[in-house]
Amino acid sequence: MLGAALAAHWLGHHHLTARTLALYPDEALLTFSPAPPLRSFGAMLWEVHGQTGYVLQGLRSGIWGEPRWSAPTGRDPAALRAAWAAQTAQLARELPGVPDAAYLGAHRTGWGELSGLDAALGAVDNQVHHRAQGYVYLRALGLEPPEFWDRTPPPAFSGE
Repeated sequence: MLGAALAAHWLGHHHLTARTLALYPDEALLTFSPAPPLRSFGAMLWEVHGQTGYVLQGLRSGIWGEPRWSAPTGRDPAALRAAWAAQTAQLARELPGVPDAAYLGAHRTGWGELSGLDAALGAVDNQVHHRAQGYVYLRALGLEPPEFWDRTPPPAFSGE
């Protein structure tokens, strides 16, 4: 029950972030910062991608360990967009099947002792935080961000 409800919520956020990602010009996605040393939106999304993968793996396997993710060293916007779509499909496929016990039990995560639900909600919160930064960046680029309430899959999105 928790898995299906969380999947719908998390996927809605993933779709909205995909809509935000789709608006970024390739030349700005991995390079633009309105105020260095702030990271680019692309760099922040690689972090969110890593955290999402870490939490999903922990929920599915029960093995958490220390988070180990890093952004690819290249500056390839297409790779980020493809990774985002692939991870969205993975969330849609795997998250509904996570048993409730994985959410309710305490786990030693990279952020301390957390329930699986707290780890998952923390990943969603981090995504919302970085997407909000992305909205500000879009406005600084003279672009209008997507409506925050539209959580449907974006057109031509291959993430599900």
